[in-house]
Amino acid sequence: MSHFREYLLSLSSVWGQNPMRFPHPLACCPTHRSWNPRTEAPGPQVCPDVSLGCPPGSHDTMTYCLNKKSPISHNESRLLQLLGKILPCVTLPVVLRWSTTQVLNVTEQLDAGVRYLDLRIAHVAEGSRRNLHFVHMVYTTALVEDTLTEISEWLENHPREVVVLACRDFEGVTEDLHEYLVACIKNVFGDMLCPRGVSMVTPSLRGSGEIRESEADTGRHREGWPRGRDCGHQPPPLSVPGGLFVAGINLTENLEYVLGHLAGSLERMTLPSLPYLDAWVRAQCPGPGARCTNIIAGDFIGADTFVSDVIRLNEKLLQG
Repeated sequence: MSHFREYLLSLSSVWGQNPMRFPHPLACCPTHRSWNPRTEAPGPQVCPDVSLGCPPGSHDTMTYCLNKKSPISHNESRLLQLLGKILPCVTLPVVLRWSTTQVLNVTEQLDAGVRYLDLRIAHVAEGSRRNLHFVHMVYTTALVEDTLTEISEWLENHPREVVVLACRDFEGVTEDLHEYLVACIKNVFGDMLCPRGVSMVTPSLRGSGEIRESEADTGRHREGWPRGRDCGHQPPPLSVPGGLFVAGINLTENLEYVLGHLAGSLERMTLPSLPYLDAWVRAQCPGPGARCTNIIAGDFIGADTFVSDVIRLNEKLLQG
């Protein structure tokens, strides 16, 4: 099992260009392609402070392209892996239906207003030596390098925006693949990477950086940042001074539920609950105080008002 737990990257196509600040997160435009306006700030700064307010995120971003012919992830139970080999025509369709959390591709998610991408990285044992994919019970058709390039191209066309990438899991990632991934990130994004030490000047998102690694790994790369906090699908805890956390509103099924709903899917389970989840989002308050929210991530981006609801939370920051 890989000991590399998580990277966090803050990206923008303006790093290294004229210093910019975005003093307030504002309401979105109708398309949500650009909802983080900035104004130039005088002074000899090398790079901008980062202000993201309370950005919407997508949970398990890459599951829109799960491979229908993929083997079951090696992190799953041996029984499920065995069923995937013995009865693939039965097992894999069920697994795919309960693993797919998104239907929009990564560019469409960014266009919809998502600014936090949850990337679960894995190396497929049966694949070539350096092909890195994404994983959620099964592996994706998309390669990591191709996806990072797609995100980079989107950022070049949207210079006002900042995108946070959470790279995690690292199933099957060896020391050599770890170094390859870091080199790939640097090569694809270059000056877009938020340099270490840049101040996060919003009251609700602080402490992000170019590459966040586990504490034991931070010293290995000069870009390494200390870890933050991920709340998964739990309610937000007390705020994390100098850091950030992610609150996920995704519903999670258990094995018993799936066995009782073999013809069902995560989408069919989730969609009826979205109005209740969105009501919870609208009741949140972003900021540094107790029980305040930072990033909020959800499933099935574009199926409801989730992205707009999260973006509108930033108006509460303006109101003080």
